[in-house]
Amino acid sequence: MNPTELLITGFIQIRWIDIIDILLVALLLYELYRLLKGTVAINIFFGIVALVLMWQVVNALQMQLLSKILGAFISVGFIALIVIFQPEIRRFLLALGTSTFMRRKGRRFLFWRLNLENNTGSDTNAIVMACNHMSEIRQGALIILTRRNELKQYINTGEVLEARLSVPLLESIFYGQGPLHDGAVIVSGNRIMAAACILPVSGNTRIPKRLGLRHRAAVGITEVSDAIAIVVSEENGKISYALGGKLTGKVSAGELKSFLEQEFTEYHDPHARDKEGTDKTDEGPKARPKGKA
Repeated sequence: MNPTELLITGFIQIRWIDIIDILLVALLLYELYRLLKGTVAINIFFGIVALVLMWQVVNALQMQLLSKILGAFISVGFIALIVIFQPEIRRFLLALGTSTFMRRKGRRFLFWRLNLENNTGSDTNAIVMACNHMSEIRQGALIILTRRNELKQYINTGEVLEARLSVPLLESIFYGQGPLHDGAVIVSGNRIMAAACILPVSGNTRIPKRLGLRHRAAVGITEVSDAIAIVVSEENGKISYALGGKLTGKVSAGELKSFLEQEFTEYHDPHARDKEGTDKTDEGPKARPKGKA
């Protein structure tokens, strides 16, 4: 018997490479499911899987006419799939090309970190102070902090400022009667690149319906980039942030500051948390002071 083959007596002959092939296909389907989960496209995905399974059953039963009809439909349908799943395909390719994706999926590829590192960071103190004050007076705001992806295509949709980041400037931009309060402010490093920017709105059905367009735009921009989005609700003054397509709501100014500092620290030094834990371990137990028992 060939050592590369596994023989199941009386049923089917399977090679080890076939088992690997099946596992890879299963992994691919699982990743597709995770990518489409929570979107309208998940129903289309299930429909396609059911159609392919039906086609295989029809082939096995040797139903020639129905097999040819389904086969022709599936062969032509691949072109339609590119059109239907265009947003999901675009989101996947954008995620694949970002350095944060490589850190999550393949930390062993050190050259990605070296070549794709971004040395700029935003002034978290100014951002947190502005968000805290706007939260107190219930002034709506949407602030996008860029990292690797500079979001130039979205910067061009608004009014380009390229101004120094400061608390008064951020608050004046989102002032209710100002001409730039609608849309998002995009911050890159310590510069406000643009205001009144138009962002993609997420189609995720898991976002609560009570949330408005600011929150959906915050989720939408983080689905297609590695940016961080901060939202201040105009209705209740609550602060939220989004990262990687996930929205975290009702955070305090202190929690927002800790989150931003942690994200930017880990972004520049992915081993920062490990180093911090090692330092605490190296300190060892503190000596107990001598005294009366």
